[in-house]
Order: sequence, then C-alpha cells, then structure tokens
Amino acid sequence: MSTGREIRLVEEDDGGWSAVDVETAVASQGETRREALENLDEAVELAVEVREELSDAPEPDAPWFDS
Repeated sequence: MSTGREIRLVEEDDGGWSAVDVETAVASQGETRREALENLDEAVELAVEVREELSDAPEPDAPWFDS
C-alpha cells in the first residue's frame, strides 16, 4: 500500500545513494538503495517527532518578540 510519499533517489558518483523525502525536506544516504531508503524512513520519523515537540513549545513572552 502506498503512503503517497514523493521520494527522490540519487546514485552518487562514489556508488552510494542519497534519498530525499520531498514533503518533509529530510535527506539521508546509504551504500545501497535499500539502505538509503531505510535510513530515510528513520530520519523522517525522528524529524517528525522533533518538529512535534518544538510545536508544543510555548510562545515567547517578551516584548522584543512582538511584531
């Protein structure tokens, strides 16, 4: 079943692979395509967790932050 993710795979000059998740703008790499994709899945999961934690942070309460 497809998750609808757009992933770009690039074979590097050194023979390794880079993988980029377009929606999240997260990238990873590996020696094989499979390794690059597995690393990308892990990186995306971690990035989403961190972004969720950061979105729960309170808004700054200082006058120099007012627009």
